[in-house]
Amino acid sequence: MSKPLAGKKVILTASRKTEEMKALVKKQGGEASVRSLQGTVFFAVDQLEKDLSAFIQQDVDWLILTTGIGTNALVEVAEKLGQKELFLQKMKKVKIAARGYKTIAALHKLGIKAEVVDDDGTTSGLISALRDTSFLNQNAWVQLHGLSSPTLIEFLENKGATVAQVLPYQHIAPEAETVELLLNEILTSQVDAVCFTTFLQVRSLFDYAKRHDKHRLLLEAFEKHVVAVAVGKVTKEELTVSGVERIVVPTLERMGAMIIELARYIKKQNNPTIH
Repeated sequence: MSKPLAGKKVILTASRKTEEMKALVKKQGGEASVRSLQGTVFFAVDQLEKDLSAFIQQDVDWLILTTGIGTNALVEVAEKLGQKELFLQKMKKVKIAARGYKTIAALHKLGIKAEVVDDDGTTSGLISALRDTSFLNQNAWVQLHGLSSPTLIEFLENKGATVAQVLPYQHIAPEAETVELLLNEILTSQVDAVCFTTFLQVRSLFDYAKRHDKHRLLLEAFEKHVVAVAVGKVTKEELTVSGVERIVVPTLERMGAMIIELARYIKKQNNPTIH
């Protein structure tokens, strides 16, 4: 009896735990290759120092926090500047919205409770939670990770907010040659599935495709002959925002579970009577 991924070529866009995932793909009968789209994320401390000083001094109505690691970075840099107490005092004065359990946990350690939280760890979940909130003539500071969040920023601006973006960690795109190689492999049906483990990987591929007028072709490929696989909700959300409709995602947000879910999906496609 053949294994679910027999004869299938799977691309891994991650930069970590790739050997473990390759082994899992092989165990399911497939062949895995790595095309890392993660790029590099670096701690932008100089810019963050300027942003923090401005946050403490300026009139701010809302602080919107989207990652736990970013929230912790804000506190660490404030402490380095000798302004931790001023920063925490300011945080307690403004209204706070938080996305994700790690962000909520980081706030809890500081003795701060967010006024608004999402219900599923995604940006769309946070937007839904904020939908009935008025931002007219409000100054909103948004902490992001790596890259901007056009959907969130547009939502806030459309509701009348003046938005400042703060990125404790900033992103350097992956090598163009790697992205070009994967894009061509997808468009020429050389691969059967692409596994994404962060939103940065998805953004890197689709931004490149848009710059080279291949966005529509990429979406067609994912619709017809290449399976897009996401490790969890946030990565799936980025694929959805990019226009991908068919997405395989595990219930348990783990890399191993992602490969198993892909194998289950392919097996069901090959035998539609399986439920």
